[in-house]
Amino acid sequence: MNWEIAFVIGVAGALIALAFAFIQSRKVMKFSEGTEKMKKIAASIRSGAKAYLKRQFKVVIIFYMIVVVLLAILAVFGYISVFMPFAFLIGGLLTQLSAFIGMKIATFANSRTANAAEQSLNKGLRVAFSSGTVLSFTVVGLSLLDVSLWFLLLRFVFDLGPTEIADNMVMFGVGVAVFALFARVGGGIFTKAADVGADLVGKVEAGIPEDDPRNPAVIADNVGDNVGDVAGMGADLYESYIKSMHASIALGYAAFMHLGYDMVFASMFLPVALAVVGVIASLAGTFFIRTKENATKKQLLDTLRFGTYGAAAIAAVGFAPVTFLIMGADNWFGLYLAILVGLVAGCLIAYFTEYFTSAHYKPTKNLAKASETGSATFIIGGIALGMKSTIAPVLIIIAAVVGSFLAAGGVFGFVFGDADAVMSFNSGLYGIGLAAVGMLSTLGLTLACDAYGPVADNAGGIAEMAGMDPKVRERTDTLDSIGNTTAATGKGFAIGSAALTSLALLVSFIKLAVREIDALRPAGAEPFTMADLNLNIQNPSVLIGIFIGAMLVFVFSAMTMSAVKRAAQSIVLEVRRQFREIAGIMEGKADPDYATCVDLCTKSALREMVGPTVLGVVVPIITGLIFGVEGVIGLIGGSTVVGFVMAVFMANSGGAWDNAKKYIEAGNHGGKGSEAHKAAVIGDTVGDPFKDTTGPSLNTLFKMVATVSMVFVGIIAAYSIF
Repeated sequence: MNWEIAFVIGVAGALIALAFAFIQSRKVMKFSEGTEKMKKIAASIRSGAKAYLKRQFKVVIIFYMIVVVLLAILAVFGYISVFMPFAFLIGGLLTQLSAFIGMKIATFANSRTANAAEQSLNKGLRVAFSSGTVLSFTVVGLSLLDVSLWFLLLRFVFDLGPTEIADNMVMFGVGVAVFALFARVGGGIFTKAADVGADLVGKVEAGIPEDDPRNPAVIADNVGDNVGDVAGMGADLYESYIKSMHASIALGYAAFMHLGYDMVFASMFLPVALAVVGVIASLAGTFFIRTKENATKKQLLDTLRFGTYGAAAIAAVGFAPVTFLIMGADNWFGLYLAILVGLVAGCLIAYFTEYFTSAHYKPTKNLAKASETGSATFIIGGIALGMKSTIAPVLIIIAAVVGSFLAAGGVFGFVFGDADAVMSFNSGLYGIGLAAVGMLSTLGLTLACDAYGPVADNAGGIAEMAGMDPKVRERTDTLDSIGNTTAATGKGFAIGSAALTSLALLVSFIKLAVREIDALRPAGAEPFTMADLNLNIQNPSVLIGIFIGAMLVFVFSAMTMSAVKRAAQSIVLEVRRQFREIAGIMEGKADPDYATCVDLCTKSALREMVGPTVLGVVVPIITGLIFGVEGVIGLIGGSTVVGFVMAVFMANSGGAWDNAKKYIEAGNHGGKGSEAHKAAVIGDTVGDPFKDTTGPSLNTLFKMVATVSMVFVGIIAAYSIF
């Protein structure tokens, strides 16, 4: 079969995903928004979220135009591909589009979820989950479309060979990376500034309930759920999803180039084919998610888990014939096992994340008990829990790397001079790339399970502000509590997939660097190979790069945490001012000034998101120009390892603090208003930037470090000092 033209199947898969997203959006819009008061509140949230993304786009587009001009100059002088400026801009715009569509439907679904929850719990779940599928299938569809169309253009319009296609496509994710980091950091700062400010003044100081309409920051808090947990998460996973395919396409070329063009193009097409199977499996999995009206929290979690694992099982079955058909009888089974390793690893990471963050299990229950002796022990316990929770994901990723490498035919401890050993090594690396694709293959469902949570959270806020029957808030709180757990597992999934993807990108960088260095050697010189790189830990450049990568993670974390602190302080002062100066606000006789809090969060987020993003772009370039290719390899390795562990720790600590607080609010350890509850609220505010700003932003950071390094590898190879 002509595997080059088979990429049109990727286009078809993308269109199926986008069509399903459209159908689901129409389904959501058919539900009633409820009363006029509910519509008014929802419109305020929608307006704030839209205004934020619009202003964010203005900031981002200026940054993009500057970078595009710089990339165009580099392309003119031959340092990068002529396609890079266009790929940078298109990738960023598609990422922004997917985030915007997902966020828009979420802001239309919140009041509809609240209204549906008034009728039944199952209807509330269906509305919220359907809105989550709009984001997830839009992300999957647009990224599949991006990869497939670029391949077809490069092959059939510009007549490039597999080498040029592989080199170009592995670098095409830099525009996606930049916007993903903007979205993750900016959205995270917005949502946590509002959340922390609202909780500290409203719940702790004034003693009013969460989402009380008297709290001036309550609308900003609900806006933040959408721009951070919907748009930000969507952009983050868009990046992981598309980069796993980019890296696997490049690694497939290296693994099968000795077998001729047909096998090369087959190996490049396989990741796209797996993604299409994942789309179909995810679509089928959505029909498994439904519950009865009297369902418990555990039953709700079970139905979401059943849908996720059901989709994974369908994908696992579908991968076998697809891999056999594309790769042939001699190559398929080992590669199929590598794909399964990634799929199973993703499910295991999701399980252990749930175990450490859900109030159904011992770790979070024990953490809730620690609140009885004050906020200090509650915070200490959460930090310890997060640190301990890193064991399982690290061991799972190690097992996934080793398992996928060996399954695909890789051999450890060989000599680079042996051609057969090199081919075996390349096959093993391709297996790691396929494991990343396998882990993310059912993103259409796993992201939907994550994205429904913020919608349920908003629905609860609307129910509270609109004065709906208390049973509605009970139902939305049930959905929201499960949403917190699925959001935590979604973050675990994102972090785990980012680690595998970053490793595949690191290998791709090394291969690109070898070719760039070889091209600079004088005519007639011995070819430069991977064996000529000095990657020994005793090489000062490698060691320095590792230290810089580790330091980068901590500096980036400090910048994003400090940004939340500064933004939250402005909200705290504003809420206090309104409580003090607006007569009748606490008696419900005067309306708070919601718009000012939204505006403060917007300005803070847009101002603070630039520094961390620029840091992620500049550090790889400076490191490379000083310490060369070996220094950058150390940088990517150091930032990936430290960033992965730090991200797991922060995300799980924050998730456990949040769910422990909700466990107390459900009536345990004294319930709402108790001393234990006050301690838990303070701990939860500490955890907010952990789980929703810094933690999930770190995986975007180390992926961007790898991608930026690849784009500038030519300049690094030519002009490095050491």
